[in-house]
Formats: sequence, structure tokens, C-alpha cells
Amino acid sequence: MRVLSGIQPTGRFHWGNYFGAIRQYIDLQHEDAAFYFIANLHALTTVRDPEVLRQYTLDAAIDLLALGLDPDHAVLFVQSDVPEVSELTWLLLTGTPMGLLERCHAYKDKKARGLSADAGLFNYPVLMAADILAYDSDTVPVGADQLQHIEVCRDLAVSFNHHYGEVFRLPKAKILDASAKVPGTDGEKMSKSYNNTLELFEDPKPQRKKIMRITTDSRPMEEPKPPESDHLFQLFSLVAPDDACEEMAATYRRGGFGYGEVKKAVADAAEAYFAEARARREEWAAAPDRVAEVLGDGASRARKVAGEVLRRASDACGVSVRSK
Repeated sequence: MRVLSGIQPTGRFHWGNYFGAIRQYIDLQHEDAAFYFIANLHALTTVRDPEVLRQYTLDAAIDLLALGLDPDHAVLFVQSDVPEVSELTWLLLTGTPMGLLERCHAYKDKKARGLSADAGLFNYPVLMAADILAYDSDTVPVGADQLQHIEVCRDLAVSFNHHYGEVFRLPKAKILDASAKVPGTDGEKMSKSYNNTLELFEDPKPQRKKIMRITTDSRPMEEPKPPESDHLFQLFSLVAPDDACEEMAATYRRGGFGYGEVKKAVADAAEAYFAEARARREEWAAAPDRVAEVLGDGASRARKVAGEVLRRASDACGVSVRSK
């Protein structure tokens, strides 16, 4: 089974990225083959500063390696280092109905808010389809909100295969664990767009201050509180050991505590939880040539697979200069 997923370098990774997706990607890297890419071409729809995009791309690679992605088990590469995907995107675009793309959520949502949408956003699902199909992917781990893009990918592959023969393997979505949704510092879903994130490798001192400022309700200290519905407890349960979570849950149900105690416990648990990854990140950041070697090797392996898929597609639709 070949697993494929990509992550955009539109900012530093936060707890929501890790617990909602990256941790689950890493768990899947021991399948027969796992391809993970840093989607810098997709990021061009939002990041328009070239130096910022380069830095975010490098940071993403270092962060993924620090978090446990193992280049001996998974292929890690930068999307733009595989130009075959861009060429495959055009082959798919020539058979993509406008109406299909007009129904895609990201484009519809932006238009509904009265915002202008560029061609990059409009055609985003086709590039995503090419990303998936280029590596003969079997499984694509995504959040439930991304399921539509996998359906679009399958629709385009089925249409292409109908016209030109069996060229593309049809991928299936693997819905990521919905229980891993992470609340932000305001209690809403953690997201860079909401400015409510806790970054994975933020310095512990400013992160502790950020945690201590997390919004809480005004219930009196002595009142028992259900832990399951409290966003501070939800954050604590992500980074604390099981026995500590059970003890904290009992404290909530008993009452007689202050939220300041919980915030301190969250900060302490987070610092301990990410300590090893933080140390690994320092090692990778100090070895940029090693990071470049990992990405270069990953791109070579990815291009080998994508090149074969592109040859199949080019031959099938008649744009290859060589005879079938």
C-alpha cells in the first residue's frame, strides 16, 4: 500500500497540525511505501514573499524530520522539485469540467464571502489530483474537510481512464482521527487564520506566557467542572501521560481548583512532551547540508515514480513524441 500526503508551508507548524495530521502521517510511514511532500506550489496561493516561502519550506522539512519522519522509511521531498506533477496537472486540466471546480468548497467559500479568487485557487484541486495520481497512491490520509478533493481526484482519474485507457490507479481517502481536533487559545479550532495557535517549536518561555493567557470561563473555583468539554483539559490530554490525565479529570470533577493550576500543568506537560523533538530539531537545523541531502534524495525517488506515471499518461493521450 502506498501512502501519500502533503502539507503546506504557510507558517510554522502548530499543535493542531501535529495532533490533527502530522502525528498520524508519521504513524503511517511504515507502510510499504510512504510519500510525503512539502506543498510549496499550493502555498503560492497565499504566500507571496519568496524569501518567506523558502524559509517556511526549509522549516517544514526540519520540523517533519524532528517530529519523527524517517527518510529510511518515507520519501520526503519538496513539491516543486518534481516538475512532472505540473505537466501532469495540465493533462488533467484539459479534461476537467469548469462546473466541477466551481463546486469545490475553497473556491465557493471565498466567493460567498465576496472575496476575489485567482486561478490558482480555482485550479487547486487539479494540482492536488496530480500530486496524488503521480505516485500511484493507494491511500491519502486527509481530514474530513478535504474529502471532496479526493473525490475530485477520483473523478478526474476515472474520466481520463475512460477516454484513454487504464492509466491511473484510483486512490482512497483515509479520514484522519476526528478526535484529534485541537482547540486554540480561544477555545475555537486551532488555526493560523484565527491567530490562536501554539507553535510546536516556539521557545518554551513565550509559549508558557501564551498558555497562561488562554481564555477560560468564569465559574467559581469550588464548582465541579466536566473535563471533556473544557478546552484547557483537552490541550492537557494531548501532551500529558494517561495517569496525569486521569488525575486531572478527577480534579475537574471534584472542583476546588483554579484554572491557573491547569494552565501551568499544560505548559509543563507540553515542554516535556516536545523536549526530544526540540533537541532533534536543533541537530537538524545545525546540519542544512544533511537536510538538503534528504530532500534531494526524496525528490529523485519521487521523480522516478512520477516520471513513469507521466509517460503512461502522455503516451495514452498522444502528446508523447515517442511511439507507444
